Amino acid sequence: MVNSSSRKFVGALDTGTTSTRFIIFDNEGKPYASHQIEFEQIYPYAGWHEQDPLEIIESARVCIDNAVKQFEQDGYSKLDIVSIGITNQRETTVVWDSETGSPLYNAIAWPDTRTARLVHHFKTKIGSDKIESTTGLPLSTYPSALKLVWLLENMTTVADARRKGTLNFGTVDTWLIYNLTGAGKSGTDTKFVTDTTNASRTLFLNINTLQYDPFLLSFFDIDKGINFPQIAHSSHDSAYGKIHGGLLDSVPIGGVLGDQSAALVGQKAFTPGTGKNTYGTGLFLLYNTGESPVFSSNGLLTTVAYHFQNHKPIYALEGSVAVGGSAVKFLRDNLKLISESDQVGKLASMVSDSGGVVFVTAFSGLFAPYWIDDAQGTIFGVTNYTTREHIARATIEATCFQTRAVLEAMQKDSGYELKSLKVDGGMSNSDVCMQIQSDIIGIDVLRPAYRETTALGAAIAAGFAFKVWRDFDDLKSINSDGETTFRPTISQRKREKSYRLWNRAVQQSAGWVNDDDEEQEGIDGVAEEKESEEFIENTVASKFATVL
Repeated sequence: MVNSSSRKFVGALDTGTTSTRFIIFDNEGKPYASHQIEFEQIYPYAGWHEQDPLEIIESARVCIDNAVKQFEQDGYSKLDIVSIGITNQRETTVVWDSETGSPLYNAIAWPDTRTARLVHHFKTKIGSDKIESTTGLPLSTYPSALKLVWLLENMTTVADARRKGTLNFGTVDTWLIYNLTGAGKSGTDTKFVTDTTNASRTLFLNINTLQYDPFLLSFFDIDKGINFPQIAHSSHDSAYGKIHGGLLDSVPIGGVLGDQSAALVGQKAFTPGTGKNTYGTGLFLLYNTGESPVFSSNGLLTTVAYHFQNHKPIYALEGSVAVGGSAVKFLRDNLKLISESDQVGKLASMVSDSGGVVFVTAFSGLFAPYWIDDAQGTIFGVTNYTTREHIARATIEATCFQTRAVLEAMQKDSGYELKSLKVDGGMSNSDVCMQIQSDIIGIDVLRPAYRETTALGAAIAAGFAFKVWRDFDDLKSINSDGETTFRPTISQRKREKSYRLWNRAVQQSAGWVNDDDEEQEGIDGVAEEKESEEFIENTVASKFATVL
């Protein structure tokens, strides 16, 4: 066995939108073992996006055990793993029965837009003007609140559980912790808890008090009959309990962060004025604003960046782009233009520009700073000259143009101009993508050698709870070697011309969802079409109603 007496190890469970992974780090931030599993994405209708909660928790258990097995096969001891941290896709909504521990419906994933008409309804309700100043978030399909409202209005099993008082609501972090700590089994200390970063994405949390707000719960008519998780610090030595069962039985959970907050921590953006962009399924830019929330006048979100035990909460401005890496998957899985995701960069590099093609990848509407719920994906500028190489490049450019729009909004709100942009996530692995990004925003793009900063951030939170690191200065050397810098290579004139074309395309992509189409009305549940009724009956009766 390897002598690891001078090292301490921390695990990180990273459950993203499409996969789960578990990575074991040492106290220098070096990864030693990992395991990853993709889980199924369910798309019953256009705009609907679901996941199986049972598959999510099973993927977590398998990833933990397989990574630990690899760790031990390499000569290390699992007894040296001090704690684990959890990071997760945010806003995704899970409901389950507190008596049985079984889910009452599929998890409704964060990009899901079935609640578009509910958004319009609540925007006309008295008190809607207070939502953004209370939560830091606009009324949109994005946060968890309207997903829960939709479930209560459309799923009989969910409404029945509410009447019985057995309806548990949670985001993915809460669902994971609840199950990993025993799921209510006899003799276990099951934890029903979330952290401030995840709670700040629900529309239930007051961004100033960091507590559930009675006005918000009443506004959405969910102030009675629903069990909400306790809110805890993002890094805490007792709030999240210990793992029950598996190879890490009795190891404490020391940290929980929503995935974008975790990436900010993993990029060590601990001072106001620093920020990062994560290129995952979507794109997320976070900008540290310090100990006080800054409210945007330019379409950005105000959120909790992180909140460590015995420290004041740190806030951030955030701009989110709904479609990033998922656009590449669209080219691969739907259009069959590529067979592997990494081919998109190679195709894009074969042409010097997009040949006039602009792809507005509004598969789930457009998020910050546009907030156009009724936009849909649209490709402009297609001619006989257009090739798949042009479409591949336009797909990459779509993420880069939206990044620029968010950066400009951040600069207006903060009064601070970023000199460089830190990046991470899947698409950041492509040199072509990052060079296009630098060209479009006109500043340097900085990519660390180790790009799994979301998992690293969760490990840092867990490590702080158990004194693996005692101060932010202890992290200075972590992931600091081997950074790559991408610098702009195109002229300012070309940059601005292409950006003007993008903005014109954005405006022309709006309005599609407002089409008075009977099928669409059936899908969103407003009109009780036969097709929608059959989906609800078949899905709920066969899979979820049996839990009660």
